Amino acid sequence: MYPFLFMNQIKLPPFLKPGDRIGIVAPASVIKYEDILGGIDIFTNQWGLQVREGKTLKTAFNQFSASDDERRSDLQQMLDDPDINAIIAARGGYGCSRIVDELDFTRFLENPKWIVGFSDLTVLLSQVYNLGYVSLHAPMAKSITTYGGELAAESLRQLLFGEMPEYNVKPHILNREGEATATVVGGNLCILNHLTGSKTEIDLDGTILFIEDVSEYLYNLDRMMIQMKRAGKLANLAGLIVGQFTDMKDNKEPTFGKSANEIIQEHIAEYSYPVCFDFPVGHVGDNRAMGVGMQAKLTVSSESAGLQFLSTVPAFI
Repeated sequence: MYPFLFMNQIKLPPFLKPGDRIGIVAPASVIKYEDILGGIDIFTNQWGLQVREGKTLKTAFNQFSASDDERRSDLQQMLDDPDINAIIAARGGYGCSRIVDELDFTRFLENPKWIVGFSDLTVLLSQVYNLGYVSLHAPMAKSITTYGGELAAESLRQLLFGEMPEYNVKPHILNREGEATATVVGGNLCILNHLTGSKTEIDLDGTILFIEDVSEYLYNLDRMMIQMKRAGKLANLAGLIVGQFTDMKDNKEPTFGKSANEIIQEHIAEYSYPVCFDFPVGHVGDNRAMGVGMQAKLTVSSESAGLQFLSTVPAFI
């Protein structure tokens, strides 16, 4: 049993510096090794880091990178190794929920490190948050070289090295104006729904929640928002950031009749907290790094919307 901490006790792992060692693993779907070579080049030649490659980068087991036991073991070794300062996922896909309950975070708590990823990695980011540490919803080794991702890659570098980024986006017609300073949490909407009722579920009350998703039917997005609302996940937020809902699908006939943003707006209409739509986070090239568990200020006005992460001293244990 691990200590589950209150939000004001969330700590930062030590920031990186040139020469530090990071681990790359594939805890979910299978990866083509050549697809991460560009990311490795960025980490080593541009950021000055050393890379330790996990075994799961070059194996396959059906749609997974390896069997459950092998994926868990590969990640466990990185969590336990005190010389690893950050673990960056190769890609997402599906598989983290199959191994999260068997992971042992004892040595992680003794030597905390950054966990980086998005999509299916929302499972691990949520687990780390519940253990009292910040993690990063951010580009992975494969996606960091996606076209149009230069700002996203830089935002990940900034957060890993202790520079607090500030994001500003254009106003959206569905935005709701206001300000909020609170803990940022969130990730993939499907995964957040999937975690409801589990040991990895996050308490969203008083937080700035960000959500994104990909390749979902619009009626299923509606169902997920209803589930979030019925579970009490939307009523007591400090703010909401609606990221990118890409490659959404609709029925052929009859259509659902609303866009993804309109569906989300309908289910939060009764609340008064600030809301920012069309934020650059999700399954897109410009997938800005978000500190899950980090304090930030959200400002939504008629002219723009902005999110500023606030400087915090890391916890050296």
